[in-house]
Formats: sequence, structure tokens, C-alpha cells
Amino acid sequence: MDRAETSRIAHAHHPVAAPVSGASVARLLERLDPPRGSRVLDLGCGSGAWLVELLARRPDLTAVGVDTHLHPDRVARANARGVADRLTWHGGDAAEWWDGGHGAVLCVGASHAFGGPAAMLDAVATHVAPGGRALVGDGFWEGQPSAAAQEALGAGPDDFPTLTGLVGLAGDRGWAVTYAHVSTAAEWDDYEWSWTGSLTEWALRPETDPGDRAHALEAAEEHRRAWLEGYRGELGFVTLVLARAG
Repeated sequence: MDRAETSRIAHAHHPVAAPVSGASVARLLERLDPPRGSRVLDLGCGSGAWLVELLARRPDLTAVGVDTHLHPDRVARANARGVADRLTWHGGDAAEWWDGGHGAVLCVGASHAFGGPAAMLDAVATHVAPGGRALVGDGFWEGQPSAAAQEALGAGPDDFPTLTGLVGLAGDRGWAVTYAHVSTAAEWDDYEWSWTGSLTEWALRPETDPGDRAHALEAAEEHRRAWLEGYRGELGFVTLVLARAG
């Protein structure tokens, strides 16, 4: 099992690959409010959960999802919501994709593909049409990170900004924040327990290959330990709705 397959299984019960609840997703998409009849782009779309939900709410929109590892369940999800004919998928590096003129661009939890939040914010700007919006989500340190949190995430104090620093960074890159949602402790718990639980459930199925079972159980345990003993309560996540300033 490679990392992409492990992630696919782990997100079976939480297709939004971020600590954001369904109610919060709905509210964020409502506040994003792309211009009528426009195209929407999701950079690092994964399972396409954000795009499918947006298109189900807005029949006037079309969309493109780009990801190095396109989730195999994305088509079934789009078909189930009746939006497949308005949604195009492209497998490839989001940082190398270019197709400007979108009414809205999403990039949630994928700033690593661009080398960090500053480069991600700059890249998103190149895809947004005049008058368009962006929805981006990223992690931040809740305070000075402990040694345990840094070890669990393999990250230093400068690898994540503070919330104030991230919002300030958006402003420095020419964006105005029109709305934001900071993930709650309950959203984090639901996400993390879903991640480890989905992987564990899959591993314990009778038909799972013994080698894959061992790998999955080990991955779930390592992730659970890193979260509970490392970054729980120390790493935050914020989703910002942005418009171009000036």
C-alpha cells in the first residue's frame, strides 16, 4: 500500500480531507458565492467533495478538479449528486496546472504542493478572473509549538504560521478576507477519529490481505499516537474566503 492508497481508505468516512464539518463546508461555499455561470477550479481536489457539493448547490456552475492523486471514488460521488456532466478531472501537479479565468478557485489543505501558503496564494491569484473569489484552507500553530507537536508533524516553528500571520500573509499577497472559519476541536476530533477508524475498519475486514492489514493497522496507530500525543490542540486549521484587494 502506498501513501495515496492509505489516504484514500482513511478518508472513506470523511471525504472532505480537512477538519471541516459538512455544515461548515456548506456555509463556506455559500459565502464563496462564485459569479453566476462561471467556472470553478479546485487545486488539489482529492475526492472532489468540495466541488461536488458546490455544483449540487449551484446548477449554473461548471468546474475543474486537479490533483496528482485523483480519488477513485470521485466519479461515483459526482454521479450520485447529478453533477458529473459539469465536472472535469485532470490528473497532474496542481502547481504546474494553468487555466485562468475562473470565477472561483479552491485550494484547501494543499499549500504543500506549491511550497507553502505564500506561493499557494500567489498561484491561486493567477487562476482567478477579475471579480472572482478564492477559498483556501491551511494549518497554523495555535501558539508556540511543543517539542512533541513538532516531532509528530515533522515540522518546526516556522513551518506553519500563526493564525494572525496567515491572515496577514493573505493581505500582503493582495487578498482581502471576506469570511473565515476556524475549525473547532469537535471538527478536529471527528476528522482524526474518522481517519484512523476508517483505516482500522478496512484492515479488519476478512478479505483484506494480511500484509495490507498489518500496514494499515500500523499506519492508523502511528497517526493516532501522533495526533493524541503530539499536535492535538496545537495545530489549528482555518478556511478563508478571499477576494482580490484593490
